[in-house]
Amino acid sequence: QYQGLARRSTNEVLQLYSAHSQQQKLQRSSVVIQMYGAIKKRLKRDLKSLHSFALELSKDFQRQSKTYLYQVLTAVQGIQLQNEAMQMFQVKAFDLEQSLQELTERYEKEKQKRRALHNSLVELRGNIRVHCRIRPLLPFDTAAGHLVSPDRQRNFSEVACAADDETVLVKCSRPGHASVNKTFQFERVYSASESQDTVFADVAPLLTSLLDGYNVCIMAYGQTGSGKTYTMLGPQPEENLVFAIEDESELGIIPRATQEVFRLISEKPPGSYWVEVSVVEVYNNEVFDLLAKDSCGKVFGIKRDVVTSREGKSDVPLLTHETVENASEFLHLVNKGLQLRVTHTTLVHAHSSRSHLVVTLTITTVVSEDNFGTSWEDEQTSQRLHKEFSCTFPQKMRESKSTSSSRASSPAQLEATDKMKQVKTRLQLVDLAGSECVGMSGVTGAALRETSFINRSLSALADVLGAIAEQRSHVPYRNSKLTHLLQDSIGGDAKLLLMLCISPDQKYLTESMQSLGFGTRARQVQRGQVRKKNFPVLSKAK
Repeated sequence: QYQGLARRSTNEVLQLYSAHSQQQKLQRSSVVIQMYGAIKKRLKRDLKSLHSFALELSKDFQRQSKTYLYQVLTAVQGIQLQNEAMQMFQVKAFDLEQSLQELTERYEKEKQKRRALHNSLVELRGNIRVHCRIRPLLPFDTAAGHLVSPDRQRNFSEVACAADDETVLVKCSRPGHASVNKTFQFERVYSASESQDTVFADVAPLLTSLLDGYNVCIMAYGQTGSGKTYTMLGPQPEENLVFAIEDESELGIIPRATQEVFRLISEKPPGSYWVEVSVVEVYNNEVFDLLAKDSCGKVFGIKRDVVTSREGKSDVPLLTHETVENASEFLHLVNKGLQLRVTHTTLVHAHSSRSHLVVTLTITTVVSEDNFGTSWEDEQTSQRLHKEFSCTFPQKMRESKSTSSSRASSPAQLEATDKMKQVKTRLQLVDLAGSECVGMSGVTGAALRETSFINRSLSALADVLGAIAEQRSHVPYRNSKLTHLLQDSIGGDAKLLLMLCISPDQKYLTESMQSLGFGTRARQVQRGQVRKKNFPVLSKAK
């Protein structure tokens, strides 16, 4: 082909080349047209399929949109209904809260009225007020002689608890028998979580009666290790039996009562009152004067005797009475006495008190003959009394610190005149030794003898209360030095508050039930209305 072209002219070659190029273009154009047609057909099919799919997708979207819209509308309506219902519930809840608050206030008022009426009934009948305090579980609440960790302590079974502020619930169970719940009712019940402040708040009103002319006695009763000394005195350090006066929240009834008495006295005219204190220990059925001093001025316990006066009142001749002017002086003297108190280590308690402690606060009020018998609460009368005998009641009398018998050394007897009468009221604060099971405490020897005397004196106390409750003609006060010493307070000459202290642990169930039974019997004692001290104590000094 190329050789044929060589023999031809250039024009012919160009023409042939042009014709050949056009032919190739036509061929390529034909191929392109064919490919275009095929692509066009395929695109049409694809577009048709895509259109169909788009229609189906649109229809499905519309259906789903309608469904979702319906669900949203339904949910919105449900939320609106719930909001309306919530608002109604809130209104009802608010109304219920208001009603509950009103009922609670009414209940509290009615409870206070009922308690006031009950206290009035107690006053009229001369009943013994009984409060019960349940101490918390402590590390030594386990097998004798073994301590426990705090984790194991939580696993102990509490059989006694406060059902409410007037009811003790005790879960009694024996092997092979169904558990039985027993309840005991008292004037006030304190749970393990309630503080010393709460306990004293219910005791404080009695102290007002002290300045109104009534004797008052507060007595702690319970088994050993139940918290009596803590309730009456507060925590006692192992090495130094001194009140932790800085820690006010832990102070017991005795230091708090003293502070309250001096606070009440501070509101009265100066010089119209003075206070004396005595500290007595009943150990092995013997009475010891813990404020008596030897010839060198050192305090040591001296044995005293309890006698019955002509008026039928119990008395301790030669008992030491120290004059105090404030709570600090009082606590200082009580601390001296506490250092002589007998304690002993047992398997139940490392510092078990082996004696009954009786702290007596005697308040002497000076009134004139002209105003004798008038109300002590009348402030104008008090001011008038102060003016009448302030000149005959010198301050040096209050500075005297006599340590001999009250009948021989009372400041009033040294300074009283014919125009002045004296009214004495007495606050007795008693921390009884704990009843004790010998098998559990593990005591032997001298400690066993102490336990015997403790249990016998507490049995004598129960016998005395039983005799009073049954209104027997003879009450066996003299069967024990303890009951003989407390004869006036127990027999109705004082407003008496019995503070039961019990342990919540299962192993002390028998002792706790005994204490609760004692408190229940004590509540039933009717001694007659307590007499107000409106008689003069005539002075022998002239």
